[in-house]
Amino acid sequence: MAEGRIPMRNVVLLGHSHSGKTQLSEALLCNGGSIPKPGSVTDGTTVSDYNDDEKERKISISSSMLNLTKNNIKVNIIDAPGYGDFIGEATSGAKAADSAVIVVNAVSGVEIGTNKALKLAGENKLPAVIFINKIDKENTDFAKCVDLLGNLLGKKGVVLSYPIGKESSFKDTVNLITKEKIDQLQGDDRKHAEKLAESLVENVAETDDSLLERYLDKGELTQGEVEEALKKAILESKIIPIFAGSATLNIGINELLDFILNEMPSPDEVPPREAINPKTNEKLTVSPKESDFFSAQVFKTISDPYVGQISIFKVFSGKISSNTSIYNSSKKASEKTGQLFTLLGKEHKQLDGAFAGDIACIAKMKNTSTGDSLSTEKKPVVFGEFQFPEPAISFSIKPKTRADEDRISDALHKLTAEDMTFKIIRDPQTKELIASGMGDLHIKIMIARLKNRYGVQVDMGTPKVAYKETITSKGDSHYRHKKQSGGAGQFAEVWMKVEPLPRSTGFEFMDEVVGGAIPGPFIVSCEKGIKAAMQDGVLAGFPMIDLRATVYDGKTHPVDSKDIAFQIAARHGFKEAILKSKPVLLEPIMDVDITIPDEYMGDITGSLNSRRGRIMGIEPGVGMQVIKAQVPLEEMYKWANELKSLTGGRGTYTMRFSHDEVVPSNLAQMIVEKAKKAKEEAKA
Repeated sequence: MAEGRIPMRNVVLLGHSHSGKTQLSEALLCNGGSIPKPGSVTDGTTVSDYNDDEKERKISISSSMLNLTKNNIKVNIIDAPGYGDFIGEATSGAKAADSAVIVVNAVSGVEIGTNKALKLAGENKLPAVIFINKIDKENTDFAKCVDLLGNLLGKKGVVLSYPIGKESSFKDTVNLITKEKIDQLQGDDRKHAEKLAESLVENVAETDDSLLERYLDKGELTQGEVEEALKKAILESKIIPIFAGSATLNIGINELLDFILNEMPSPDEVPPREAINPKTNEKLTVSPKESDFFSAQVFKTISDPYVGQISIFKVFSGKISSNTSIYNSSKKASEKTGQLFTLLGKEHKQLDGAFAGDIACIAKMKNTSTGDSLSTEKKPVVFGEFQFPEPAISFSIKPKTRADEDRISDALHKLTAEDMTFKIIRDPQTKELIASGMGDLHIKIMIARLKNRYGVQVDMGTPKVAYKETITSKGDSHYRHKKQSGGAGQFAEVWMKVEPLPRSTGFEFMDEVVGGAIPGPFIVSCEKGIKAAMQDGVLAGFPMIDLRATVYDGKTHPVDSKDIAFQIAARHGFKEAILKSKPVLLEPIMDVDITIPDEYMGDITGSLNSRRGRIMGIEPGVGMQVIKAQVPLEEMYKWANELKSLTGGRGTYTMRFSHDEVVPSNLAQMIVEKAKKAKEEAKA
């Protein structure tokens, strides 16, 4: 191990909202000696939730960087939000971790956030441990939680600690490997714990053929054999241990922390990271213990009002020192590092350097953003790009005053740099500024941050749908443009035909003029005129797509024919041909994946049908269903609120553009009339 480098663990806390992740992080920090006593989410005194909006709402909105050192092992903890609206924070946090602690609420049991946490851990190949929290609360059912987890995990899930007492009588836990304190359990609890202890040994034995053989021969395994096989099985994701406890009462926390220190993998034990050399496109693997060159990746960005942009990165190999130069291999740009530091919530602690496996921060890097790879220019390394979920809900935003307009660009840049699932675009068709996020709460919090952090106020509205127009049959026209005004005149005659193309084909222009009836330069003028006409369709002024226009004949004048004349003739001729070819409106159709508990299936399918949605398929899960549907974008803009209302906040969805489709005639007529009225009002 490099001089100065100490053993470490990198753990991300995942789970459904209100499962107690932040309170667990407080208990871990206290037991690890980083803070004198745990703070309280209720009182707004936690290290992790330090932003004003987090204290006010009593939820985590951003992931927080925490750390402790115990037994000369450093543990970096990433406390990720549980709300589905902030899944981007959990996604990026999982990229920097080497293992996950998935927190389950003993009252609520397995929830949609539990499923998502397990899926996120699986996608990132993170060894995981489950902590069933809040055993001290009323109406808890540890056995039911274990059964539900068993349905999800099968033999992977093994219980390592069993609660002594429940609700207000909960006082301690039993270690099911050593069976220490099992005498404190009585009756059915004792029988259940002994059965789980037996299953633990059986399930661990089944992860290793030679161990299973020994177990079948002897009928038992030593504690050492179980612990050794357990560690290996966890690393290979063949086993997910389950612990019981209470973060609020600090029961079961030491057992969990000791397990993280002794059994969960270090950066040296996880598989190497895949990367490429951008100079040669050569594939390579990067390992903390085998690669001596510096490489890292930024997984989170914070806009701090006092120190500016903070880039938080995981070092995958080598070492980085303060006040030196590094190379952003993603952007091919050099950066000055300044002072390295680590974070404990919002508190900065200076570092002289950071070694392979560690998490560190640098302020004020000019060219670096989330997902960028850092290295040296001599040995450039680029890691895979982060894949964030696509936003599910959008609103149009408009600055309230001229002063807001002047400040909004910089403020939005900072917010989108912090949160990769919050996106801002200027719609080229409607000219609106569109803010998109993972849900209604996500957008509202970002708009509140615009006001509270940057003094920018905006009005919010429903975005205009980017409708388009196309044709459904062939059409033909010939148009003569002739203008005499005393001086040089204008003359052009164009014969053309139009025909529909398959959806998503775009536009094709064909020149079939023979005999030089229209000279080559004026053919180019015709194409310009047609493309200009396509920006303003004949039905409601929406852009036209998916058609072919063919110019096949025409006439010229030796003096009066010119570029502008043929542009005008082509534009008018094109519109005449379009009116003869049965034009229709198109609307964007979205692919929507909705994840809901089983009991809401009927309500959600009914809601989708009422919104012109088509169910394309259903993927069953344990207690959950994923409905795959196609729904018009117009119907989806505010559906997030309806989904939350129908499912009590337990349903989530993602969507992405699929294709454009013809608008039903009754709705098309309303859209056309509305567009014409808006044009008339604009002229008035």
